[in-house]
Amino acid sequence: MLQILATVVEEPILENIQSSVAIGIELDESTDVSVTRQLDLHIRYMDKEGQLYSQFLDLVNVGDGKADTIVAAVKEVLQKKHIPTQNLYGLGTDGAAVMTGRLNGVAKQLQNDFPWLLPVACAAHRLALACRDASSGVTYMATFREHLQQLHLYFNNSANRTAVLKTAAQSLGLQALKVTEVKDTRWLSQHQAIITLQRNLPAVLAALAEEAEVNKCPVAKGLYGFCCTYRFVAAVYLQADVLPHLARLSKIFQKENVNFLAIKEQVPVTMTCLRSIKDAADEQPPGSFLARLHDDLDAPAGLGAFSITFEEERHRRGRPQPQAEDTREGFWSRFRSQVMEPYLDGLQASLDRRFQHLDVLGAFQVLSPQAATEGDAVSIGHLQILSNKFLQDPDNPALLQEWASYKQHLLMGAFKDMDQLNVMSKLSSQNEEWGQLYPGMSQLAAIALTVPISSVNCERDFSTMNRVKTDLRNRLQGDHLAACMLLSINGPPSAQFPYQRALELFFSKKRKIKCAQQGCKLCH
Repeated sequence: MLQILATVVEEPILENIQSSVAIGIELDESTDVSVTRQLDLHIRYMDKEGQLYSQFLDLVNVGDGKADTIVAAVKEVLQKKHIPTQNLYGLGTDGAAVMTGRLNGVAKQLQNDFPWLLPVACAAHRLALACRDASSGVTYMATFREHLQQLHLYFNNSANRTAVLKTAAQSLGLQALKVTEVKDTRWLSQHQAIITLQRNLPAVLAALAEEAEVNKCPVAKGLYGFCCTYRFVAAVYLQADVLPHLARLSKIFQKENVNFLAIKEQVPVTMTCLRSIKDAADEQPPGSFLARLHDDLDAPAGLGAFSITFEEERHRRGRPQPQAEDTREGFWSRFRSQVMEPYLDGLQASLDRRFQHLDVLGAFQVLSPQAATEGDAVSIGHLQILSNKFLQDPDNPALLQEWASYKQHLLMGAFKDMDQLNVMSKLSSQNEEWGQLYPGMSQLAAIALTVPISSVNCERDFSTMNRVKTDLRNRLQGDHLAACMLLSINGPPSAQFPYQRALELFFSKKRKIKCAQQGCKLCH
């Protein structure tokens, strides 16, 4: 019955997939609660109206996680589900070496069979790596990140210390929040940790000071010595200004139906915002955290109570009293030159290195309204790149003729006042006249929308797997586990489930079970 219910849900999805003019696949692997390696397949396709859908396809047990094993499992699923591989144009992975290996990775092996396949590394993973690279490139920011994790562990591993922190927060009139963990696998964790710490920094310092003085805790003394410095507070405020822009970009990448436009449009905006923070220098805009840094350091009800006069922890160890040249202006100047500017430069360079070289994805801008004003040479170059990759014909005269006519619609016709997403949706619709007038451009538009730029849907599928397969249900395997996930992810609400179709499938084979109604057409 479980398999029948899953089949009822899957039937209309597979029917729409088979009629879609373009398909994209997301792949990722993980380990379940029984330490079994699982490969998740998530599919993107379009209906005849040009509406984009993203659905769970299958979950497959892969023994060793090697590229050959994964490729064999993918091909088996595609064959079993009758997926039209001639329409498979996009492959989204997490960017791991086994997936993107240049010589024998999964993407390379699939491209050998399907030359028109476009592999894309997950944009959300690339953003996390860019942030990590920028922090690692500046010595103090790397140490700063380590101390954030130590702060979390210090309070999280003890109920007594957490109680001290909450008491300090209440006495200062601050929010009684926990110090949040920082993890690379949780893309927004550092943003949440910084926001929590910035709001409750006086309470954290008060709790550390109490633990160091009253309980003589050496760990608290060391953390207090690092955190009760100008450079640490300035780094917290800098991160509080920077991370919201990165978190906003990460949230966009984590949307279910995100496409390449998120990279094309949002990454340059984020880089501009980061550049503005650096260019503002001593004149940070009102409302930013850095603009009120010095005022907060002097606030008697907040950080001013701790008399933060040391620049770094080494000054506390090496010099018992601040020197005359250690002015706040000098602290800020050195923080800008040694920490803030190198960190922001490294962050921009990492984003540029990981996102700006879009190659084939960048050629899809020929479908945008702005392409009509770029010049024919640039647009024809982009069309040749797309035609060579997906249509296997670099010099496609029919496509170039379509572009000449399509360009006029961008300049003065039906697409003049529309954004690129709406233009591509109309072009890719099989029920609109545009697909018949411009078949080549229509196919490219459908491909652009279905090529996955992230594997976040696979991560959501694994979250569902962990909810379905628990310690008490650790024997769930194979088709049963995939059926449970299919019902959980793709299934309709119970009130809308087509139970009649399920009964028809159940009684399509002869059963000993009969219902109480005489003359029932299903079971009698």
